[in-house]
Amino acid sequence: MSDGVSVRAARTGELAELQAIELAAGELFRDIGMVAVADHAPPPLSVMAEYQRDGRAWVAADQDDRPVGYILVMLVDGCAHIEQVSVHPAQARRGIGRLLIDEVDRWAAEQGLPALTLTTFRSVAWNGPYYARLGFRELSAAEFTPGLGEVRAAETAIGLDPADRICMRRDLTG
Repeated sequence: MSDGVSVRAARTGELAELQAIELAAGELFRDIGMVAVADHAPPPLSVMAEYQRDGRAWVAADQDDRPVGYILVMLVDGCAHIEQVSVHPAQARRGIGRLLIDEVDRWAAEQGLPALTLTTFRSVAWNGPYYARLGFRELSAAEFTPGLGEVRAAETAIGLDPADRICMRRDLTG
């Protein structure tokens, strides 16, 4: 499925391309009536550069080494928290998101971290249900760590509906 695609560390010179991938991927939300999500700007280049410098940004590159997807990770309460994963819609449904998440899984295991976490939309097919198929489970409110609570509060502050947002976790197998 993901033939010809490889995952590698993001490079400084391609961060603007990653923003463009996120904008293109965001258009899918417009198609399901989530206009505010589609209109939400990607992180500024300075923020993306921080992820890249810290070794917490990876790209999925095509056979010509052009980015077609990317993932950003931050540390939240001792876990690798997937802050953003985006795949260009022209490359969707090829297993690229899974490749990116699996790379983060390997990285997190090397760091001695116990799990991957993320927040996502419960009701969007390529969000909550997709991550569940990849082995993530929804956390109950009682399982939220302080850091995940802060992530959720920040999402609510920018207008994301807390009733449709969930926290998910995938324990590392390695």
